[in-house]
Amino acid sequence: MKSLTTFQLQYAHRFYGFKGEAQYLHGHTGTLTIEVEDTINPGVNMVFPCDEIKKTAWSILQNFDHATIMREDDPLLPAILEVYEKQGIKNGAPQNTNKGEAFKTELATAYPDSRIVVTKETMTVEGMIKIVYDLLKDKLNISKITFVSGSNTATEDYTTKTDIERCPLCGVALDKTGTCYKCGYKKHK
Repeated sequence: MKSLTTFQLQYAHRFYGFKGEAQYLHGHTGTLTIEVEDTINPGVNMVFPCDEIKKTAWSILQNFDHATIMREDDPLLPAILEVYEKQGIKNGAPQNTNKGEAFKTELATAYPDSRIVVTKETMTVEGMIKIVYDLLKDKLNISKITFVSGSNTATEDYTTKTDIERCPLCGVALDKTGTCYKCGYKKHK
C-alpha cells in the first residue's frame, strides 16, 4: 500500500545555455508528490505516517523553497553571490529561518544560509525528481515521485528496496539503535 505527501515549492531558476524563454531567470511554484510504499504497520494501521513523511522530506526540501537554483557553471551564480555578499546576506540573514539541512551530493549542493542550490545539470522537472530521490532514497521507501512546475510535469516510478523498521506504536522509522525518537519505544533484541 502507499502513502502520499505533497509539497509546494517556490523557486527561481534558469536554463543556462538554453535558447528560449527559460534562459532568463524566472520563478515557479512547483508541486512535488512523494509516494511511499510499504506493508501496513500492524500497530498503527498505516504504511508510514504522512506527517512523518512530510517532516523527513521537508528537512531537505526546505532548501528548494524560496531558493535560487543555479547550474554550477552558470556565470550568473558568482554575480548573485557577490550581490548577497555586498548586502550582508550571503551567510544568512535574521529573516532566513525557514531553511533545511545543508547537503552535498553528486547532483546538487545546498547552501541554506544564502538560499541557493547549485546543481550539476539544468534544473528541470526531471532533474528535480532525480535530486529528490537521491536525497531521500535511504530515508523513505519511495515508490514514485511526481513534480509539476508551470506547464511541465514529470514522474518516475521506483522499486522499493529498503526495509525500514518502524515503531509499532506510532509508525515512524526506528533509529540505528532500534529506538523511536517520537514516543521512545525500544525494539527488544
